[in-house]
Amino acid sequence: MDRFRGDVARVKEEVGKLIVGQEDIVDGVLTCLLAGGQALLEGVPGLGKTMLVRTLAGALQLRFSRIQFTPDLMPADIVGTTVLTEDAAGHTKLEFRPGPVFANIVLADEVNRATPKTQSAMLEVMQEHSVTVSNRTHVLEQPYFVLATQNPLEMEGTYPLPEAQLDRFLFKLEVGFPTRDELHEILDRTTGSETPAVEPVLDREGILRMRKVVRDVAVSRAVRDYAIRLLEATHPERPTAPEKVARFVRFGASPRGAQAILLAAKIRALFEGRFAAALEDVRWAAKPALRHRMILNFEGEAEGVKPDAVLDDILADIPEASPG
Repeated sequence: MDRFRGDVARVKEEVGKLIVGQEDIVDGVLTCLLAGGQALLEGVPGLGKTMLVRTLAGALQLRFSRIQFTPDLMPADIVGTTVLTEDAAGHTKLEFRPGPVFANIVLADEVNRATPKTQSAMLEVMQEHSVTVSNRTHVLEQPYFVLATQNPLEMEGTYPLPEAQLDRFLFKLEVGFPTRDELHEILDRTTGSETPAVEPVLDREGILRMRKVVRDVAVSRAVRDYAIRLLEATHPERPTAPEKVARFVRFGASPRGAQAILLAAKIRALFEGRFAAALEDVRWAAKPALRHRMILNFEGEAEGVKPDAVLDDILADIPEASPG
């Protein structure tokens, strides 16, 4: 426990050299990394999403790769392709040239600026941690972590991510605008003569060890049942669904939502110095784990309803103690 918390504190300290505030976002990104899942960061340009990812990569002794998503990006530009090569003796052969996804930390920058066809090239990578090209599967090295950033869908030149891809993100984190004091600190750090250097403090073996510790955290049946009931309440056809869900939601979250909640609850318990997940940990994880897994219906879209508002109703309506 002490070693786990010490490693997390050291990573946060290094990230804090360049990133001002955004503690919840940093906690969410670290949660996804330690859970073995992927993270989606949404926010308008200029809020430091890309800087956060690059800083985290600098604090970890892992191979880092960045993919800048654009409308003309093709799937082969991401996963790699098979090319015909010729050796010194003049013999030709087919050789696979790996794409930028072959790294430990992959930054998919502005992922929703690419077309859905290219976005879908990330499906196998994110879920199976492998790439299949020309009927040959290439397994990626662990730990593997995709951190994607996206601009709000209302911005020009963006495409909504396919639902199947959204479901593969453990968390969707919404990056908010900094406070006035944080803006002062940002200006001090970015307009001065010196930029702090980030030192690597955690390696591959350390991350894999921490992931194993996460899996060993205890979860009682009552805590697991609460997570399940929250998930069920996102489905409008269920009798426990609140009024706002029945009115505005078309499809509820998949079982991956409950998996994400429980893994995140275990990690937050470790952050707080506990070796058993509690109901408060489930409540903390509910919004980032479920907000991107609910699909609103036409009325919800037309009314401008936000998934977080629906989840607020669910958290207020579903009792922590099982009625049965």
